[in-house]
Amino acid sequence: MELWDAYTRNGVKTGGVLIRGQRMWPGIYHLVCEVLVRHVDGSYLCMIRSREKPNYPLYPECTAGGSALLGESPLNCIRRELREETGIECDEFLEVNRTIRECYATIFHSYICTVDWPKDAITMQEGETEGYQWLSEEEFIGLLNSGRMIPGQPERMREYYEKMGYLR
Repeated sequence: MELWDAYTRNGVKTGGVLIRGQRMWPGIYHLVCEVLVRHVDGSYLCMIRSREKPNYPLYPECTAGGSALLGESPLNCIRRELREETGIECDEFLEVNRTIRECYATIFHSYICTVDWPKDAITMQEGETEGYQWLSEEEFIGLLNSGRMIPGQPERMREYYEKMGYLR
């Protein structure tokens, strides 16, 4: 059973506890964190979602992330999710956006990190991912503009992508 902190729309903890899969109260949200991983050589990490995932199986996913667990700060959440889904250890993250998704009662914290991690040392999390590749900046831009990414991910990081000149 996965437990989450309950938040107001403004990101303030209410003291309530949410249980994954159970209906949430109106006006209550939970946190989800995601991170785009950039290598020091300019390439981007793209994970392939597990075929077991109910939503978007085998889609390319250029972020690692998930729900913040009970008592977890957004930064602790993203460190844990990045380590679980890729094996990468990182302590420096730049928050590029916060987005509220009313339909999912979710507050997304979106980050970027730059790593000097061995490219062949990526690990997969069973049931989450089943492959990966490092995309050159050009390949990443092509994927970003192809419409083949999970809906919502490009939009949450739109400001960063526009700043970088990645959106066509």
